[in-house]
Amino acid sequence: MKISLKKTQEIIVETYKQWNKNDPFQMSAAISYYALFSFPALLIIIIHSIGFFYSESQVKTKIINEIASILGRETAVFVENILENSYNLEQSKIALIIGVITLLYGATGLFIALQKALNKIWGVPESTKRGFFKLIKDRLFSLSLVLIIGFLLLTSLILTSVINALTDWIRTVFPEFILLIFQIVNFVIPLLLITVLFALIFKILPDAVIKWTDVWLGSFVTSLLFSIGKQALGIYFAKANPESTFGAAGSVILILLWVSYSSLILFFGAEFTKVYALKYGDGILSNNTSKS
Repeated sequence: MKISLKKTQEIIVETYKQWNKNDPFQMSAAISYYALFSFPALLIIIIHSIGFFYSESQVKTKIINEIASILGRETAVFVENILENSYNLEQSKIALIIGVITLLYGATGLFIALQKALNKIWGVPESTKRGFFKLIKDRLFSLSLVLIIGFLLLTSLILTSVINALTDWIRTVFPEFILLIFQIVNFVIPLLLITVLFALIFKILPDAVIKWTDVWLGSFVTSLLFSIGKQALGIYFAKANPESTFGAAGSVILILLWVSYSSLILFFGAEFTKVYALKYGDGILSNNTSKS
């Protein structure tokens, strides 16, 4: 279905109104709180899961470098120290089992909070299915997203390594414009992978039924905004240096700010998806009212 410029403007205006109405700053603050406790567990599980296919040290280096590019070297070192301490713990089998359960619970807590926020944004009523099995189901869905993040990161690492290797070879053989094409591809691939991640979040996480055709556009818009926002935040943190204002707690504050700003973008993308689905798509149904 073709969307005219006028309709696009209407969608964006309505998206902003709905986004502002749902108090995104309060929701993003809640997500940041859960993220602070989930962050180490998320990284450890992702690094270990990718470690079956790729070098753990390379994965860790990639993650640390990515954090450094956005939040600065000091925050990256702070996160690296957390990971080092986690790896160096000498534990008994019982302590190890408890540690793994704690990691899984902590890593999925962020997605449970995100699920509640998306349910609120999409106007999905609270699920009537309560109890142990509902809790297990939500945690398993959340854990699957953690593993999917790991898989997408693995894919990104492999493709980036291949492109970088080809770039060095192309630089010596082909004209400069071919190199420019590869640089564009190197930008597009992460954008598409993040689009897939947001699509899965919108499709799987909320207690709702939404068609894939409605999900993909909203996910791409969210991914584009996220990529632009990531670059803007990196520039802001580099210039404003808010870390120095908070002293020893600076790294923690930066992580909270980054998650908070990223959540605002995610919520805007979710609102966009909702508005588009309701106006021009197949709508959004609650799992409580849908049998599909």
